[in-house]
Amino acid sequence: MPAELDPVDRLLLEELGEVPAGRVAVLGDDTGALATALVEHTGERVVAHCDSLVAERRVARALAGAAVGGEAVPTLAEALTDAALVVLRLPKSLDALDEIARTATLLGTDDVRVVAGGRVKHMTPSMNDVLGASFERVHASLGRQKSRVLHAAGPRAVEQVWPKHRHHADLDLTVHAFGAAFAGTRIDAGTRLLLGQLDGLADTDGTVVDLGCGTGVLASVLARRFDDVVAIDVSVAAVASARLTTAGAVDVRRGDGLTGLADASVATIVSNPPFHVGTAKDSTPTLAMIADAARVLVPGGELVLVYNSHLPYLPRLREVGPTEILAQDRSYLVTRTVRA
Repeated sequence: MPAELDPVDRLLLEELGEVPAGRVAVLGDDTGALATALVEHTGERVVAHCDSLVAERRVARALAGAAVGGEAVPTLAEALTDAALVVLRLPKSLDALDEIARTATLLGTDDVRVVAGGRVKHMTPSMNDVLGASFERVHASLGRQKSRVLHAAGPRAVEQVWPKHRHHADLDLTVHAFGAAFAGTRIDAGTRLLLGQLDGLADTDGTVVDLGCGTGVLASVLARRFDDVVAIDVSVAAVASARLTTAGAVDVRRGDGLTGLADASVATIVSNPPFHVGTAKDSTPTLAMIADAARVLVPGGELVLVYNSHLPYLPRLREVGPTEILAQDRSYLVTRTVRA
């Protein structure tokens, strides 16, 4: 059954104005409802891009079922090349929005414009400023059903600043990040706490997995000790960032959790898993990963996680095997679970 349009989708469609003859790029549509509606309105000129592999597959299925075809593409550049109109569900990250706006002006048509919508509670005046750095004219629609649309037109002459990079002398590591990658070039507090526990990992000749690898910080440090390190993330921006950060020392893959790994094939899993999907708090992907870890780990294999201490992971971890708390601060826990 096709997904239904939500208030943001409906407002975006009403605010499109005259649709130009060129390519229409749809970004951030996690259900496929918006992309499908645009295909029905404009035909095969629609291409869709989602940062998440899960959303990309969902949108591809929706487009495959549309009466007139559209296409789901894996990279932002593919979606925005020759785009005359960009229809965007606003990302929560200003960096992600900046990369989208800059890429649209550089790769889109000379008169490319952006129609970007979101829930009012997740929108800030800074979004107007970010769009204004790449477009001469930015204005907001009237709000309706707690939703609003931003219009950007008149592309400026801009430089592409993504990916960015920063050297962290304490780790002797240069972190590279595309706009949508979590934490950007920073090293977030949870990752910092987990880094302090990596020396305690058991020695192994087996595969070590950094799951939800983000920009590849953990994977880079793990590769200094272990020969077979695999970094996995659902985000195309994270995977591209991690490949730059790890500089070929790690097998970096785009994947949905542990689903692409064989039974009893991994010695150690290390992860700083997300607990948001978009702007919504959602522990479901991490709970699924914990359950799947019991399948993927060899007997006696380790699962080492860092997560906010209020999250409901400990009971699930104890179903996998004996679990101990390795480190704790005011916000985070680091736990070690041994596959029974």
